[in-house]
Order: sequence, then structure tokens, then C-alpha cells
Amino acid sequence: MGSMSAMNEVLFVTGNSHKVKEANRVLSLFGITVKMVECEKVEIQSESLTRIAKYAASLAAKRLGKPVIVEDSGLFVKALEGFPGPFSSYVYKTIGCGGVLQLMSGITDRRAVFKCAVAFCSPGLPPLAFEGKAYGSISSSIRGSGGFGFDPIFIPRSGDGRTFAEMPPEDKDRLSHRGAAFRAFGEWYAKSGRALNL
Repeated sequence: MGSMSAMNEVLFVTGNSHKVKEANRVLSLFGITVKMVECEKVEIQSESLTRIAKYAASLAAKRLGKPVIVEDSGLFVKALEGFPGPFSSYVYKTIGCGGVLQLMSGITDRRAVFKCAVAFCSPGLPPLAFEGKAYGSISSSIRGSGGFGFDPIFIPRSGDGRTFAEMPPEDKDRLSHRGAAFRAFGEWYAKSGRALNL
């Protein structure tokens, strides 16, 4: 039995423990656990989250000699021409939710989309990507203490008016871009990915 559980453990190259928690909540439904591993993550400059994640996953799989997943996500605000997009983590670290709200002051079109790309790569094989999106809008104030990143200013369209940060984790997982991408990965891995891990 012990080897069975080890077989379904996938290395997740990230420095963000919140993302690992989220991934494990979703992937536990597929009998998969992810283990956080630090490995220098090379992020190419690109408008495409999928391209960024696939490139990073290929390099990490080569360096670690094991199958890995890499996740990249971003908040794309329509009125800001898609900003911060692939630069979301940098923008969050520098100006935060308050800074984005300031950029949005006086703007009535508050539509935004959260996108996520999860890339899986086994050494020597091309990376595969799984994508998720959550459409919604930017709130007028910072709301809620759950989640992380831009969650306190994002109201998903398919929700009930709460920001991601105002929701319990299971509600956010059901509606979020990351939940969708990890579910897509989990479904694929449960069907065919496991074989690559033997």
C-alpha cells in the first residue's frame, strides 16, 4: 500500500504554500497529493501563462529527474488592457490589491478574468498544460480575509457577489481558475498520467 501512495505523489515546483494547499484540496479527490519542492523556476517573459508554465516545468523535470507540475496564474483586467496578467505576482508584491484598486478608480468597466495554467512534465517528454479561467469583476474595496493574492478584490461572475477572499475554501475551489486547472490535470492524471510516473 505504501508504494501506491508514493506513486500518486507529484512534485509541485513553487514557493507558494497557499497554492500547494489549494492544489491538494482539489487533487485529493483524484487520489493525488502534491509535495512542494523548491527548484529555481525560470520564468520566460511571455504574454502566455501556458508558455511560461510549460517552459518552467520542462526545465524543472530535467533538473530534478522526476515528473513535476508548475502552475502560473494571473489576473487580467479588461480596462487595464489585460494588466497585470503574467506580471501578477510582481504587481501584487509591489503595489498590492490597493494599488490595483487605485488604478481602477473612476473606471466603470470592472470586468476581469483570472487565468491559470498547470503544466505537467515528465523528464524527456514534452510538457502538457491544463488551463482554467474564472470570469468576474474587480470590487470597489478590499473584502475578506481568506485566500491570497488578489482574492480580496475579485468577484467571480458565477458566484453570489462575494470576493474569493470572502468565501470558504471549498466555494473558492469550485469557482476558481486554479480549481478548474487542477481538476483538469487530476482527471487526466487519474486516467493516463499515472503510467508516466512508474
